[in-house]
Amino acid sequence: MQASQPMTMKKKMAILSCALLAMIGCQGENQQQAQAPAAAPAPQVSVVTIQPQPILLTTELPGRTSAYRIAEIRPQVNGLIQKRLFTEGADVKAGDVLYQIDPATFKAALGNAEAALSRSEATLPAIRSRVERYKELLAEKAVSQQDFDDAAAELKNAEADVQYWKASVETARINLAYTRITAPISGRIGRSTVTEGAIVTAYQAMALATIQQLDPIYVDVPQSTTDLLRLRKLLKEGQLDQSGKSQNKVALLLEDGSTYPHEGSLKFRDVSVEQSTGSVTLRVVFPNPDGLLLPGMFVRAVIKEGENQTAILVPQQGVSRDRRGNPQALIVDSEGKTALRMLTVERAVGDQWLVSEGLVPGDRVIVEGLKMLRPGTPVKAVPFTPSNAAAAGGSN
Repeated sequence: MQASQPMTMKKKMAILSCALLAMIGCQGENQQQAQAPAAAPAPQVSVVTIQPQPILLTTELPGRTSAYRIAEIRPQVNGLIQKRLFTEGADVKAGDVLYQIDPATFKAALGNAEAALSRSEATLPAIRSRVERYKELLAEKAVSQQDFDDAAAELKNAEADVQYWKASVETARINLAYTRITAPISGRIGRSTVTEGAIVTAYQAMALATIQQLDPIYVDVPQSTTDLLRLRKLLKEGQLDQSGKSQNKVALLLEDGSTYPHEGSLKFRDVSVEQSTGSVTLRVVFPNPDGLLLPGMFVRAVIKEGENQTAILVPQQGVSRDRRGNPQALIVDSEGKTALRMLTVERAVGDQWLVSEGLVPGDRVIVEGLKMLRPGTPVKAVPFTPSNAAAAGGSN
């Protein structure tokens, strides 16, 4: 009886120890559960929902201005320059007299030709009358056939002389008119290469002056064959539409970055490729009523290629590059998680990229809140507006 009492006490102590340990364990577990942080909320991102839209595609190419027409002034007769009748750098009109060559010798030549013509015309009636008379006498056998033939030949010779001297008079008159060197076109005339007293020759190599018509004015623009083939491919595949009336219109950017106030029109594309540059030349005509454009100026032409009716545009801030330089974008899928899309980017359109592959209508592209995001991350997507950019937690 006494021996069983210690055993009972030992059992009680063991039970109490187990209960105490269990209580301590529960308290520790409760403390750990209380100290465990709550799950972090999904990061908020700003998205743009992709929707096809029609856009007018343009390309900007460098070019240089050139005169619409150029006329090099050369004399058509030999002589001495008496006067220069224009102001260098001024505008002239077609028909204005530019130089006067000494006309004295040409007036004399015209007088000689007119005198010779008068002499030939004076002898012609008498010879013609003699032939008529010989014709009647020949019928009566009063003159020989030889006499008649000689008279007829003399008449033909006299008529030929008249025609010759008429031509000589006309030639002398033309040469006299050539002593007044006139402007063949309207435009702006440059500096004169000769002064009064200079001896000039007909059709000499050196021009006396040059006239350039500047209104309208040409802009010659080289386009690479790569761009030309790309454009033709897009047109053939129906991705571009050039049926609009404004497709041949071209805008112009000047060297200082300002926009030229007048719109030009595309006239033609060269039929051959420049071998040294691998490009074809486009010629554009611009009105130039104020004379703002001068030949040789460097400009940039904005040419309308056509309309893309189903263009997919993505803000540039939503597109990044991988290590190989390939464009990519993060989208929010139907489960609210991020997914990576590899893109094919055609060109920049303002502050957006024109994407040809990698996105479909309805895709939600993340444009704000990209920092530290990885594919498969749950996110809270909100429509992109400039006001929620700060709340999105940064950008790419």
